[in-house]
Amino acid sequence: MNDTFMKEKPVLPLILSMSLPMVLSMLVNSLYNIVDSFFVAQISEEAMTALSLVYPVQNFINAAGIGFGVGINAVIAFYLGAGDHEKTDQAATQGLVLAVIHGVVMTVCCIAIIPVFLRMFTSSEAVIELGVRYSIVAFAFTLIVTVSMAFEKLFQAVGNMKTTMISLMCGCITNIVLDPVLIFGYGPFPEMGIEGAALATGIGQALTLAIYLVVYLLRPIRVHIRRQYILPSKKMVIKLYSIGIPATLNLALPSLLISALNAILAAYSEVYILVLGIYYKLQTFIYLPANGIVQGMRPLIGYNYGAGEHKRVSQIYQIVLCMSGIIMVLGTAICLLIPGQLIGLFTHTEATIQAGETALRIIGAGFIVSAVSVTSSGALEGLGKGTPSLLISLCRYVVVIIPAAFLLSRFLGAVGVWNTFWITEVITAIISIYVYRKVIAKPAEPVNGQDERRIRAAVDSPARLCR
Repeated sequence: MNDTFMKEKPVLPLILSMSLPMVLSMLVNSLYNIVDSFFVAQISEEAMTALSLVYPVQNFINAAGIGFGVGINAVIAFYLGAGDHEKTDQAATQGLVLAVIHGVVMTVCCIAIIPVFLRMFTSSEAVIELGVRYSIVAFAFTLIVTVSMAFEKLFQAVGNMKTTMISLMCGCITNIVLDPVLIFGYGPFPEMGIEGAALATGIGQALTLAIYLVVYLLRPIRVHIRRQYILPSKKMVIKLYSIGIPATLNLALPSLLISALNAILAAYSEVYILVLGIYYKLQTFIYLPANGIVQGMRPLIGYNYGAGEHKRVSQIYQIVLCMSGIIMVLGTAICLLIPGQLIGLFTHTEATIQAGETALRIIGAGFIVSAVSVTSSGALEGLGKGTPSLLISLCRYVVVIIPAAFLLSRFLGAVGVWNTFWITEVITAIISIYVYRKVIAKPAEPVNGQDERRIRAAVDSPARLCR
């Protein structure tokens, strides 16, 4: 493939070729929580509520792992593009060391705080006990999660998408098989209940990491973990964190939002906490395909913007916006047509199903317009404008929705919280359009051929920007 394919290949086929691997990887990764939730729901509604309350902490762990992995990925890709293999190996080695430190610290802290965290949202001792039991087992695998994310981004930075997809799929299939076996005690295995769900997920994650390690040792890639780079370099650490921290914040904001909404809904009924938890499990299958397309868009829009191809940048943005909009239309239709059946996958209580139907129908009203903020935020990251992108995420997950949910709940109860979602999406969409147009109105300086090749090399791997 020639060096300029990103600005010469027809836009739609180019976007599809870059996005489809991202969509598949993200859908596979999302199945961990979905599968756990489905089988845990068969235990009891209290168990599902406990899982919903633990979810923000799990999401934070994943956000920290993926976000810092984005930093590792970006720095490696940059130095690969610059042809500096010494710095590349240094970034990989120190990134892995820091990922290990993050894993140890989060394991201790998350296990220590989880009882207090759960008591902030429920007074049910049964729910708290189930949540603690699940968390102790699940969080014991935090180190494996952070190291696995580091290796995932390392492989992706050199364009080895096949290994990451196979590893994720093997881990997910293992999780699916082991969930019912360990939860309900089939064959020679003991009945472990909610701990079985956590252990099944952990074993799946461990298998994913094992595959990365085996492939790394047997089929060496261009990037190497070297002993002489283990001691941290201040400049390299700053570079890794300067990219990893904003990415982590972007990914961690939903955890803050879910915890805030749980606190608001707890004043009315734990049923609504359960409904919110179910919604966040279901919405992954709506937003992840759209986010996968955005992931594929990022290197394309960044390359063409840097090359001075502003008309092509506009085409890429508009096509991705339309594709995301189509996905959101389908999501809205599903939530309007079969909300009861969707909620029924996770609970058999009629009152919960009815409350969930109402929630899905109202929240679904905001899906279509949310395509604007999702696409705009991704495009800004592709342009290297992390701060404007973070501004959009802050509006979507904190600044608008949390105060609005608090106020509307005082007048409409839980229904007010559900209405806050579509109201926030409308406001954020308007802000997104303004911010994106303001940024894109400042054209980048055209680059010469040598610089263009370096830019392309730095972003050529589609997974460089995959989170």
